[in-house]
Amino acid sequence: MKLLFICTHNRCRSILCEAIVNQRGQGLLQAASAGSAPAAFVHPLTLHYLTERGYETAGLVSQSWNDLADYEPDRVITVCDSAADEACPIWMGTVAKGHWGLPDPSRVESNDETVRNAFMSVIDRIEGKVDEWVLAARSGSRSDWA
Repeated sequence: MKLLFICTHNRCRSILCEAIVNQRGQGLLQAASAGSAPAAFVHPLTLHYLTERGYETAGLVSQSWNDLADYEPDRVITVCDSAADEACPIWMGTVAKGHWGLPDPSRVESNDETVRNAFMSVIDRIEGKVDEWVLAARSGSRSDWA
């Protein structure tokens, strides 16, 4: 199953999802990420906390969904947080779509411990969902993809 995670800037949440799915998806899931208005960089704390949790970060880049025209995902999942009044990009392709409102830990402005906890909470949530998807893929059952 090929997944595409999209967000506006593709610098934190969608990158977290890409890295975690690709390394935790046990060969059953493949992920890419992109943005409708990508930042010029991946947020440094995204890379820092992925590394801290044991994920590889080489090759992670902030890119436009136009750069992935040939990717052909089976499912597109937006990860913007509408509760924070973010404008979430709309994928116009004909593949199945889902929305997963993840808070943006890179926007937390507080002490180091609070910022770290925000990142770890989002990473925990992504890992839990990926594990659920892997179980569903192995058993051939349907899973809640958002």
